[in-house]
Amino acid sequence: MEFVVRGITEFDEPGVFVAFEESAGDLKANVSSMGFDLAQLEADGMLVIDHVNVEGDELEEAGEWDLDGLLLRLGAAIDAVGAKRIAIDTIEVLFGAFENTTMLRFELRRLFRWLKDRGVTAVVTGERGDGTLTRHGIEEYVSDCVIVLDNRVTEQASIRRLRILKYRGSLHGTNEYPFLIGETGVSVLPVTSLGLRHGVSDRQLSTGVPRLDAMLGAGGFFAGSCVLISGTAGTGKSILAAQFCDATCARGERAIYFGFEESEAEIVRNMSSVGIDLQQWLDADLLRFHCFRPSLLGLEAHLFSMQKIVREFDPGVVIKDPVSDLMGVGSLSDVAAMLTRQVDFLKARGVTTLFTWLNSSDEQSPTHAHITALVDAWLLLKSTEGNGEHNRVFRVLKSRGMAHSNQIREFLLTDQGIELADVYVGPHGVLTGSARQTQEAQERSDGTARLEDLEQRRVSLGRRRESVEAQAASLWREFEDEADIVERLLSHGSTGAEDRAGQRAEQGRLRGADEDGVHSDANGHTP
Repeated sequence: MEFVVRGITEFDEPGVFVAFEESAGDLKANVSSMGFDLAQLEADGMLVIDHVNVEGDELEEAGEWDLDGLLLRLGAAIDAVGAKRIAIDTIEVLFGAFENTTMLRFELRRLFRWLKDRGVTAVVTGERGDGTLTRHGIEEYVSDCVIVLDNRVTEQASIRRLRILKYRGSLHGTNEYPFLIGETGVSVLPVTSLGLRHGVSDRQLSTGVPRLDAMLGAGGFFAGSCVLISGTAGTGKSILAAQFCDATCARGERAIYFGFEESEAEIVRNMSSVGIDLQQWLDADLLRFHCFRPSLLGLEAHLFSMQKIVREFDPGVVIKDPVSDLMGVGSLSDVAAMLTRQVDFLKARGVTTLFTWLNSSDEQSPTHAHITALVDAWLLLKSTEGNGEHNRVFRVLKSRGMAHSNQIREFLLTDQGIELADVYVGPHGVLTGSARQTQEAQERSDGTARLEDLEQRRVSLGRRRESVEAQAASLWREFEDEADIVERLLSHGSTGAEDRAGQRAEQGRLRGADEDGVHSDANGHTP
């Protein structure tokens, strides 16, 4: 039915729907749940619904027969609207009505040739047989394209899948493709992306934690990237996701928060206890919550629902907390395949994605290796126990395209949000919490003692300097006194020779020397 309706609404190609099982009224009522208004399409002259009632107990097969009557009905319906498309649902009814299957197979070949000659594209449905594509094993050999539909139940979740078995003249995909039947019709969700051709951006988005931005290269996450936050219970994964959500809305960008463990009211209340006010962004229509248990939908329904919500709200950031809960809906490979398609879809739209993952232990869990290879940045939160208390530590395991820090930081939850503190690394390992505070206090105390010792040494050195300066001053005074004496002696011309000559002259006068100053020598002779 979607093949016919989409042809009318999207390509303006009239169509015919031939039903062997449901009446026209039942068809109109049943497909209205997908938004198809068949009555209006009939009134517009674009659609013909022909119910062919073939009841085996009302027919009596005798001699040779053909399907000319059916061809006449189909021809009249096609001509009535100038149909380009036709759907026949389901051909298996004819096999149940007639016993001569050899004749029926021949007539079906003639039917397919007749439809091709009329230039209409036909979709014929048939029920799958035991070990064969169709119950009677003939239709697939005369068809140009064969699509196999399947419905499987895995982990109590039903998943519809389709596979293109053959398509003449086309290089078609050979994988199985999950599909959903929803309120807008059939949606096919490819298992893998056709190619890694996503656009990239150099713009960095703040995480809302300044020190984390610095650890990521002074900017935050790249816009359009995929981020994983993993850790054990109680390490603060959801709070870090909410902090990023708060920073996104503060920039005026939209965000969607998919919660699998808490309701919207619980998340808003709990985040307010650490200073993160999400209610203001809800009121401003910058933030929307979609909270439900993963078991409510299958993996494909999760993917389809997310894509629909993202198309309608057009956010800049999408948060899923935690994606590890999806493991209860499908296997690891199925979850990884679904998340791969989610990431491809979001990256194609330039949306930044943040996943949280609950680890069962403090180490990197190997069960989500598929997920960690998918993301661009991976942040790990761990809990530590020591000195009778529980503390959290944080590190960046990888961040593609960034020269990120390799340091471990203590992860603190405060009234103003998240803070990252330096850990103490010493001879006894990494210290956090009260042990770190005690060590820091001890270092401050040791620093104070060193300052006091240096001050005492400075005072002692000052006193010694004063003593040395006093001794130097005394020596200078003695030196100056001696210098004064020497100067006075020099100023009077006093020498040792003059003193001795004066003494001899005084002795001669006392011995009676003449008044003219002539005196005798020691032998009494005059000169």
